[in-house]
Amino acid sequence: VDATFGAGGYSTGILEKNASVIAFDRDPTVAASAEQLKGSFPALFTWHAAPFGQMAEFLAPGSCDGAAFDLGVSSMQLDTPERGFSFRFDGPLDMRMSRHGATAADLVNGMREVELASIIRDYGEERCARRVARAICSKRSEQPIATTGALAEVVRQVVPRSKDGIDPATRTFQALRIAVNDELGELERGLDAAATVLRPGGRLAVVSFHSLEDGLVKRRIDARAHSVASRLLPGEVPPAPPLWRWVVKKPLVASGREVSFNPRSRSARLRVAERLSSPLTSTLH
Repeated sequence: VDATFGAGGYSTGILEKNASVIAFDRDPTVAASAEQLKGSFPALFTWHAAPFGQMAEFLAPGSCDGAAFDLGVSSMQLDTPERGFSFRFDGPLDMRMSRHGATAADLVNGMREVELASIIRDYGEERCARRVARAICSKRSEQPIATTGALAEVVRQVVPRSKDGIDPATRTFQALRIAVNDELGELERGLDAAATVLRPGGRLAVVSFHSLEDGLVKRRIDARAHSVASRLLPGEVPPAPPLWRWVVKKPLVASGREVSFNPRSRSARLRVAERLSSPLTSTLH
């Protein structure tokens, strides 16, 4: 399973090894690339215009040997100004991966200050979240904040630039994108779905780009990667059998050489787990 098809890099690499691939992506703009790849590998490649959290609705339990997740926003989405994911270009404040539902502009202009502050703090890990939310509400009282450039400028006026050179608007944009697309909820659903469709011995590989994603992956795999207790007190319910075994628990990171020609890989973290033979008696907790 290529859970995040994007531009098709993972799928192509796997298909070239003569393995079959079932790909998922909720972004409708990838359809042309997916159909082109299907034309090149008609017997090996299928794809579904659906979020990876729904993969178990399309695939039989225990039918897959591996699942790859490349989380977050794709380079293709970042580099398209009209998608509104990046402040490098001035475009509409959208950020929707599926092109459906509320936009980032809807949140920025419609949420209460306390709700905005909560999103920016929890999903962006922004220490100045209350200050940012207050500035947003002040600005929108004059006129709606409709573009990425306008929002970035509001944030830059109240958040000091960090020593590492990261733009002050980065964390706020991350927070809004996660909220708009329910990225953490979708990741939870995707991990549960992967546990269902992977056969015993199948591998789950997850590449994450910030601590919220990486921490969620670690906690949910850890929660079902422990052995059953050998002794129980009378009446004590035995814990669920282990579902996962860590293959790469300490995350692998990109080499300096890779970062030099692919700067976006600098924050990538890869973890890998193996599906055990235990029956799936409940979802991960």
